[in-house]
Amino acid sequence: MIRRAKAGDAVALARCIDDAYAPYRSRIADLPAVSEGIDKDIEDHLVFVAVLDDRILGGLVLVEKDGFALLANVAVDPRASGRGVGRGLIEHAEAACRQLRIDEMRLTTHVAMPENVRLYERLGWQRTGTFGNKMHMARTLPPSPTPAPNRAKGD
Repeated sequence: MIRRAKAGDAVALARCIDDAYAPYRSRIADLPAVSEGIDKDIEDHLVFVAVLDDRILGGLVLVEKDGFALLANVAVDPRASGRGVGRGLIEHAEAACRQLRIDEMRLTTHVAMPENVRLYERLGWQRTGTFGNKMHMARTLPPSPTPAPNRAKGD
């Protein structure tokens, strides 16, 4: 189940984020403390968590900007890797953007995370540039399917 994060999720979500980024610490010397401030993110932004049996398997931070949404963080507990949790969180964030009438999402990832870049590309994200060790990507969301108008017989 994917739901909006609550204040009480902050500690478990921070632990999930730290676990998700742990494999990258050895290859990325300048990796920031990515779980820092998650309690404030829950308060100020759209934060979603993937939950199974009351255990947080992953989380996503979405920040509304002027004309687009920034996918600020996506993290999946390594024990849940390969189950589609990250994809589900991203699709949930896309649906939230559509509800907010936001049609562009952006993110920044690290060039030393090629597996993440491949996932984003499979989901329709495009590389928009690099700056040092940061890779910028964007995705224009396709319009939501609109239901056909109801037509009376004889129309």
